[in-house]
Amino acid sequence: MLLDGKSTVAQIRARAGSLPAKAVDEALERLLRSGHILPAVDVASDHIDAGNFFSASTSESEAAAATLRANGYFVRFAQRAAQPRKLAAGEKITVFVVEDDAQLVKLVRTYFQMEGMETRLAGNREEINAGLRQAPKPDVILLDVMLPDVDGFDVLARVRQHDAVKDIPVIMMTARATREAVLKGLERGATGYITKPFHIETVLTAVKTVLGLPGAPARADSEIKPK
Repeated sequence: MLLDGKSTVAQIRARAGSLPAKAVDEALERLLRSGHILPAVDVASDHIDAGNFFSASTSESEAAAATLRANGYFVRFAQRAAQPRKLAAGEKITVFVVEDDAQLVKLVRTYFQMEGMETRLAGNREEINAGLRQAPKPDVILLDVMLPDVDGFDVLARVRQHDAVKDIPVIMMTARATREAVLKGLERGATGYITKPFHIETVLTAVKTVLGLPGAPARADSEIKPK
């Protein structure tokens, strides 16, 4: 979900990936019925300025925009898997954690091991290449942006270009919380985006959501809000 106050409906549809245009229209209609969109707006138009959707006063809108410009966003979203996944007897999920913060890596690894998932770790370009080549292929990648010798967005773009790994869900897990960073992740094919700091349960929920595992929410967990 993108609520930035600037994109047109057509632009939002273009970024919706495999989500049908009808589903986008239905979501806008629900917002209209709930009072979050001004009734006078024609939600079927491809030329709607999303800045006209909200009924807050001008002063409230300006204050909110100033806060977002100063502080960035807290972002938490994950794209729901097209189909639920059932694990075979003895099958384990492999989570590839690309992160150079040793304390965070230890926390994530411990938590996912407690959930019965295998974790594979990488903190630089060489380790990323080795981890992607290692069998079995990871089920999901948790990817930081600020790594010592490579940019996480470039890693994401290369993953999406490589036939062997292009379909692996990738959840960005980063302190880069600006609007531009989030859009960059979406444009390069991120399946999820979670900004730091976060609760580790949020990451687990995102993993279950993108893989269609039991325990995932009934719909993808999406939230963009100011600090």
